[in-house]
Amino acid sequence: MPDLTEPRDRAELEPWFVERYAQYWSSQGLSAIEGRMVGFLLLSDRPVSADELAAASGASRGSVSTYTRRLIDIGFLRRVRRPGDRSHYFVMDADVWGGFLDNEHAYLVRQRELASTALALMPPTGPAHERIRNMHGYMEWLLGYYGTLRSEWARHKEGLEGPGLTETDEGPPRP
Repeated sequence: MPDLTEPRDRAELEPWFVERYAQYWSSQGLSAIEGRMVGFLLLSDRPVSADELAAASGASRGSVSTYTRRLIDIGFLRRVRRPGDRSHYFVMDADVWGGFLDNEHAYLVRQRELASTALALMPPTGPAHERIRNMHGYMEWLLGYYGTLRSEWARHKEGLEGPGLTETDEGPPRP
């Protein structure tokens, strides 16, 4: 297990950050290998090959292929090519988090539609109806905040400063 004490310099940052990110990722029931790949790409200033991702994550090329497809599908990565090179490389957009928010929106819309279909076809009473009604209501409620979240994120990004950002417990500004 790598030492997770805070890094002292750039050389110590990468392994520390990649492993710490993998821990956070896997704490959500996701693959630690996938988390290492995301952590590695978050720090990368250039397109990264599948071989580099395999080395950084401790995974086989097959696992890298599986996880990169999934990460592309959920909007964390893009596949790119270099002129004259037949290999695929992977990059992360500067605003991967805004893309994540957009993907969450699409997910919520699909879940709300699923609940709508179920509600239209099931008896209007009982525990199952209540669960599906709450599912629909929850998705509808979250979707109501999407526009606000997207615009607040854009506004917040404009105010971000360079190196040395500090953490606050204040949370997002209230409208």
